[in-house]
Amino acid sequence: MAGRAPGGGRARAGRPHAVWALPAVLFFAFFAVVPMVLAFYLSFTHWNGLGDPTPAGLANWRKLLGDSRLTQSLTVTVLLTACSWAFQTVAALLIGVWAAGRQRNRAILSAVFFVPFLLSSTAISLLFYALLDPNFGIIHRDTLGTTNGAFLAIVFVGGWQFVPFHTLLYQGGARQIPDVLYQAAAIDGAGRVRQFFSITLPQLRTTATTSGVLMVVGSLTYFETVLILTQGGPGTDTAILPYLMYEAGFKSYDFGYASAVASFLVVAATALSLLLVRLTGFGAMRSTREGM
Repeated sequence: MAGRAPGGGRARAGRPHAVWALPAVLFFAFFAVVPMVLAFYLSFTHWNGLGDPTPAGLANWRKLLGDSRLTQSLTVTVLLTACSWAFQTVAALLIGVWAAGRQRNRAILSAVFFVPFLLSSTAISLLFYALLDPNFGIIHRDTLGTTNGAFLAIVFVGGWQFVPFHTLLYQGGARQIPDVLYQAAAIDGAGRVRQFFSITLPQLRTTATTSGVLMVVGSLTYFETVLILTQGGPGTDTAILPYLMYEAGFKSYDFGYASAVASFLVVAATALSLLLVRLTGFGAMRSTREGM
């Protein structure tokens, strides 16, 4: 009968699709929007975690902008973000393109390689902290006690955990590239290296932009890795912005100032993400696949 759904129930053609997105919207609002609003409010107060917050005006923001540690932490954060992006992009791109092929045991190896992403950042950081212990670890030198060693350890540990996720993005993107493009290139005499740079990379532009934005935002929020591996050391050489926020809130009990740092971090991450999208032209991208 007309007006009946295949299962026998009455059709709901007029039901708005937005209803299905309501649970996700509520979840995001409760666990993301509300905490950000509260942190922004606390950034204009004095609060030690006990009692009621007292108004502070712009005192915390003036303190933040005049804090010499902010410049150092911001510099370390930018360097960490850039190095993490470079390391993870190259590794994820190469492994993802390989995993999209038809090699023997490819599916099994891809599944095993994805395991690190299933572990928590805390567990992974504790694992590598033990492995890098100068007395009982696999490297009998104080790697985490030097500036370069500590910095590279954070980059590697973060990459070891998150490269599998970005590999999955590149694997999915590479599988969407039509084989006819490679067949035509092979007929023209192009080898695998030429095909990679002339076909694979241009076709993965959208995937690279998406992955890059996620990498940048993720690198800006590294905390457990820094806290467990280096605690901002040696000295303050690896004290990124999230760690500065932690010190202000949970060591100095200045939650108003810590909230100002957190708000600054949110604004910086959002602005950087929008800048990346604008510079890469992601919003204006159209599919370049055959037939699209």
